[in-house]
Amino acid sequence: MSLRVKLFLVALVALVLPWAGFQFVRQMEILLREGQEAAQLDAAEALARALVATAPELPLAARAIQVAPVPTGLLIDGSGDDWASVPLIPERATGDRARLKLAASAGALFGYIEVDDRSRSRAPGMQDLRQFDHLSIDVGEGSKHRHFDIGNAAPGALQFIADPPDAEFALRGEWQETTSGYRLEFVLSGETDDIPIDMLVHDRNQAGQVQIQSLVRERGDELRSRLWRTDGAQARALEALVPEHTRLRLLSSDGEVLAKAGRLPVAERASGRPPPEFGTWIYRLLLAPPLSKAEDFDWELQRMDLPMVWQALGGLRASTWRPSASERTVIVAAAVPMAWQGDVRGALVLERSSEAMLVLANRAVAKLIAASLIAVLVAGVVLFGFAGVLSFRIQRLRNATERALKPDGRLDVKLPHLTASDEIGDLSRSFQKLLAELGGYNDYLKTLASKLSHELNTPLAIVRSSLDNLEHEPLPESARIYAERARDGADRLWAILRTMAEASRMEKAISAAEPEPFELGQVVRGCAESYQALAGTRKVHLMLPQEKLPFYGAPDLIAQALDKLYDNARGFTPEDGWIRIKLSIRPDEQIEIAVANSGPPLPARMQEKLFDSLVSVRDAGSLRAAGEVPHLGLGLYIVRLISEAHHGFAEASNLPQDAGVEFRIVLRGMNP
Repeated sequence: MSLRVKLFLVALVALVLPWAGFQFVRQMEILLREGQEAAQLDAAEALARALVATAPELPLAARAIQVAPVPTGLLIDGSGDDWASVPLIPERATGDRARLKLAASAGALFGYIEVDDRSRSRAPGMQDLRQFDHLSIDVGEGSKHRHFDIGNAAPGALQFIADPPDAEFALRGEWQETTSGYRLEFVLSGETDDIPIDMLVHDRNQAGQVQIQSLVRERGDELRSRLWRTDGAQARALEALVPEHTRLRLLSSDGEVLAKAGRLPVAERASGRPPPEFGTWIYRLLLAPPLSKAEDFDWELQRMDLPMVWQALGGLRASTWRPSASERTVIVAAAVPMAWQGDVRGALVLERSSEAMLVLANRAVAKLIAASLIAVLVAGVVLFGFAGVLSFRIQRLRNATERALKPDGRLDVKLPHLTASDEIGDLSRSFQKLLAELGGYNDYLKTLASKLSHELNTPLAIVRSSLDNLEHEPLPESARIYAERARDGADRLWAILRTMAEASRMEKAISAAEPEPFELGQVVRGCAESYQALAGTRKVHLMLPQEKLPFYGAPDLIAQALDKLYDNARGFTPEDGWIRIKLSIRPDEQIEIAVANSGPPLPARMQEKLFDSLVSVRDAGSLRAAGEVPHLGLGLYIVRLISEAHHGFAEASNLPQDAGVEFRIVLRGMNP
């Protein structure tokens, strides 16, 4: 885990403070909201009791039909043109075969019925009407009950049978035939507010059976529906009781809207709302209670099918919250039961906006929470930024430390933050001191070969001269064996010192070399031809480009590097193997000399160290057993120095499928 992430996680602990404040605010908001819900439920209950005392009694478990006011200019002529603004009565069970519209005024009920029946069977006389296609209207109850059977044989005034013949309700209207059936328009005179009614369609099929379907009752419902005028006594009572900036709706026992009154100070819907304020957004996101759908409380609904409504119809008070068109306001809806003589026959729904008390208080609380969150976020950003700077400084020091050791073995002790006065500065200065000591030790190792060759040269010369003099003295045979061994050891040691001295001279020669222009292909060709005599049974292949390669450098040094590479390749190539010398131009226009040979592959761990001083992969034990001079690993080191003198580099790799090894020197040329 990075340092920035750790500091950021530590900064998150500061979130405990706004979290605790948020919990307190949330509990306070819940108490305020519950208090407003309780106050609104109490107000709705008081209004419900007043409505029970002043308004007509709701029917017990009966279906109510809300009847619209009479449209302007209505003519009873059998045409449906005047009924375009009147909604269909939805409580019909005949599907699309019949359509019913009702309207009412003081003392009269107006109706429009349209029936699709292409196979209508007409009665031969009114006395046989009930056995054929016809309509029936059943209205009123008790002494005010009257039944009408309607069935015209031709268009014109309604023809019907009334039972009883004389009663309070009177019927008149017009019958019209249509291409798909028939329609009629009627007026039922009498007091129609809160009266039971039923309308039936009688259809005789081809088998002579009469099927009866209601226009105002659900299929299987045996109870007659009741007419309720939207401008009736219940609506007038609601208008008198509704408080300002409040809406009331009176519901029947099945959720039908019987009457409604009042208005809210905010709109129900609004298009193109402005973006909400920050405090309101925080309140809606963190504190607001679950909101019901606004469309479930649409003012034009004729039926409310909501959990809170059914809870109120079950005898329990209920409340809910819903959004409005204003982002600053929510609406609280409360539903309470309405009971007569202990029987719940409906519900009263009270709606009121909460901006006056709750939302204004929560706006200040939301700003407090927003300020706390902003403070924590600022602190987190500052800590995260500080961690980023600190991490960047540490990464920079780490990268500089990793790059301190150059590929050629030299040390670069230039590190960042050396002048810083903090802990990172102390760490950088400690690293610089350590690298400086390592660099000094590395320089000492580089000059060790020349120092050893110089210091051991004189003592070794004394030993060799002493052994030469000892050879002229008479020695027993047993002592002569030891003298010969001493001679062999001195010779090998002399060869080692000569090699070390040669390496030191080569370093000085490379630094003092004078560059000159020459043709590189000719130098490589001359070296390769001289190697043929030294190869024995090994095959030497030469690959040169067709064009000449003019080069600016030291040709003697290039030949020395080729000698070292060829000597190294010959030492690892079996007697029946091959050696390939290749001169080419790389895609980046640098010149490459590659010497490849068959034989054992290089160890993976040694490929990057082969060109360092005193590094060798040859078996020293086998060399001593063969009587050869131990290999000090200076040849490839000299190759690297020559390539660097020509602003290039040296590298080695195994051939594909471990077929051998290839050493490459890449050259750019010396500076003029």
